[in-house]
Amino acid sequence: QVQLVESGGGLVQPGGSLKLSCAASGFTFSSVAMFWLRQAPGKGLEWVSTINAYNTAVYTDSVKGRFTTSRDNAKNTLFLEMNSLKPEDTASYYCARDPRGLVRGQGTQVTVSS
Repeated sequence: QVQLVESGGGLVQPGGSLKLSCAASGFTFSSVAMFWLRQAPGKGLEWVSTINAYNTAVYTDSVKGRFTTSRDNAKNTLFLEMNSLKPEDTASYYCARDPRGLVRGQGTQVTVSS
């Protein structure tokens, strides 16, 4: 059974940083691409980043240069390091097995506010 559990969210001031984690189980984590998605209040699910099995990551334009996705295959864990956070980054963040989020975790809330 696929299980994805996100953690690390919280309240941070604009310009601050957070690092999210996603613990994965129930599948061969090291062999598959993984995704970060987010959903802001009142909006739909938005793709944020993809990292492939070879550790190459791509990002949506709005987070390029500020967010970094990485993975630790030995620990079946996905990470999203977020720097220079902006109020518009406020959202629930999800890790997912697919880019549409059909298989995703329960999410972790990130709130960027002064």
